[in-house]
Amino acid sequence: MPMSFERPIVLLVAGVLGAACAHAGASGGSGVLPVGSPAPTFSTADQAGKQVVLADLRGQSVVLYFYPKDDTPGCTKEACSFRDAWSPLQKAGVVVLGVSEQDAASHTAFAEKYHLPFQLLVDDKGAIAAAYHVPVTLGFAKRITYLIGKDGNIAHVWPDVTPVGHANEILAVVNGAPAP
Repeated sequence: MPMSFERPIVLLVAGVLGAACAHAGASGGSGVLPVGSPAPTFSTADQAGKQVVLADLRGQSVVLYFYPKDDTPGCTKEACSFRDAWSPLQKAGVVVLGVSEQDAASHTAFAEKYHLPFQLLVDDKGAIAAAYHVPVTLGFAKRITYLIGKDGNIAHVWPDVTPVGHANEILAVVNGAPAP
C-alpha cells in the first residue's frame, strides 16, 4: 500500500517545484536574462529548414518571443498580433523570431494557416529556451519575449506576456516610449 502514496507525493513535489521555477522567471529574479547582458547566440532551423544564426542579425533589433505551442488559442493570438503589426515592425527595422519546441512541420502548418510572415524557430531540444532562462514544463515554454538591441545585448524583457496586443507593446518600446 505505501507504493500507492509515493507516486502522488512525487508528482505533487514536482508540480510545486515547477510552479516555483515559473514564479522565479515571472518575478524577473534569476529567471530572466537582465537588460544589458549579451544575448546568447544560437543557430537553428526555421519552419522552412533555413538556418537562422543570431550573430548574423547583429545591427538589427530582434524580437525573440518564446511561446508554448503552435496553433493553440493564446499562441495564435500572439502570433497574429505580430502578423497584424508586421508593416510597422518592418518599418521600425525589427526582425521577429518565434521560438517553441515543436518541429518544422508543425511550425510550417501554423505559419501557413495564419499567414505568418516571420520565422518560427525549431527548439525541439529546448537549447535556446535554456540559454535564455525560459522555463519549459512538459515541452511547453513559458511565454517570454526578449528584445535584442542592434548591439547584440538584451534591450528589454517581457517576462509575463499577454498575447493580445503584445506586438504593439514592443513597437512602443522600439519607437522610444518609456518601458512599462
